[in-house]
Amino acid sequence: MAAPRVLVLPYPAQGHVIPMMELSHRLVEHGVKVTFVNTELNHGLIHGALAARDGKLGGIDMASVPDGLGCGEDRKDLARLTESFSKVMPGELKKLIGGINAGERGGERIGWLIADVNMAWAFPVAKKLGLRVAGFCPSAAATFATRFKIPEMISGGVLDEEGWPRWRGTFQLAPAMPTIDTSEFSWNRAGDAKGQPIIFQLILRNNAATHLAETIVCNSIQELEPGAFTLFPSVLPIGPLSSDKPVGSFWAEDASCPAWLDAQPANSVVYVASGSFAAYDAAQLVELAEGLLLTSRPFLWVVRPGSAGEKLFEQLRRRAAPRGRMVSWCQQQRVLAHPSVACFVSHCGWNSTMEAVRSGVPLLCWPYFTDQFLNQSYVCDVWGTGLKLPLPPPPPAADGTGLVGRDIVRGKIEELLCDDEIKARALALRILARRAGGDGGSSRQNLRRFLDLVRGQGVSC
Repeated sequence: MAAPRVLVLPYPAQGHVIPMMELSHRLVEHGVKVTFVNTELNHGLIHGALAARDGKLGGIDMASVPDGLGCGEDRKDLARLTESFSKVMPGELKKLIGGINAGERGGERIGWLIADVNMAWAFPVAKKLGLRVAGFCPSAAATFATRFKIPEMISGGVLDEEGWPRWRGTFQLAPAMPTIDTSEFSWNRAGDAKGQPIIFQLILRNNAATHLAETIVCNSIQELEPGAFTLFPSVLPIGPLSSDKPVGSFWAEDASCPAWLDAQPANSVVYVASGSFAAYDAAQLVELAEGLLLTSRPFLWVVRPGSAGEKLFEQLRRRAAPRGRMVSWCQQQRVLAHPSVACFVSHCGWNSTMEAVRSGVPLLCWPYFTDQFLNQSYVCDVWGTGLKLPLPPPPPAADGTGLVGRDIVRGKIEELLCDDEIKARALALRILARRAGGDGGSSRQNLRRFLDLVRGQGVSC
């Protein structure tokens, strides 16, 4: 039997590309041929980062389609990006699949589409072309459940028909799930309020198409989110996903981090990273730098390209030395697994959260947008593996500064590092994650079921 070939389609953002690339490596390791589809811009970024580090993707083929935006347009405006790719990408994806299966690009025909559930509009495109369909959830299962339960929240008076909360307070979808403030639903915290209707309508369209998927797999752990998986028992948790191969980073990773970490005492380093989207002004970056210095601990701080001007970056880098080290990007899984790392000051993206779980690292939570507030609730209120950083209220209630001050940064880091119970719970989750991914573990068994399905050796889940 010929090896099956699948097309993998992530939402066009770094935090979605990475786990789907990790899943793709698993597929390739088990004899599945993968064509990974990025937008043209992200395709170029990944190839540029690979070239800078002389890396290869380990057997994954790459393809690209346009997102409809022009060169230089703001792709961090999620509403604008969503509106554009929703119009352009369905037709482009159809052409790509048609060209491959007509033999224009060579190789075997594509039999499966594995798409991000945030790109479920692609499911009917694939079905019309005769492909089988699976969904991938790169977020917490609780995020998937919350979005899928929107009709019930509307009928129950939590939301209005446009997705805005009808009242202010905390909301819990089911027992054992995290509570979230009604002002912090992911679709209401994805950028400018004017763009919220576009994001909300995309979620509704994706929800309506999800039934076309034969199965949905999730980068989570059954035992980590029992409440969410009780609501959706057919969703297969296969996390935490990881890989020692390149995972589609948009920026070249600094290769000097491991050696620097090796030179630090065990359980001493404060690791700071805010993902691929979070943006802070110069004054906030200065306060963060000064707060880190006040801890008198070594720190490794990732300030990604474009998030600070060259002059400011150099000023911060010089101020951090000699105790602290600033880099523009790093191999985060390797950093978090290093024995010198004591805690992680994080934006609470789900990838980062799962990587911290996998490594047993406590978190100081600094959420920025979308699902990161729900993830913070898991960390601080459900698992007890971190602390919340007190954030200034959003405008117009802000006090005029809108800054997290240096003394707050120092105080919360010291509080976190002095809490032995938090550290013990973080280490317990590391054991849980390793059991889930080990022989006979829940995630290992679910991954095997999924692989058997894609390879034609199993039935729909």
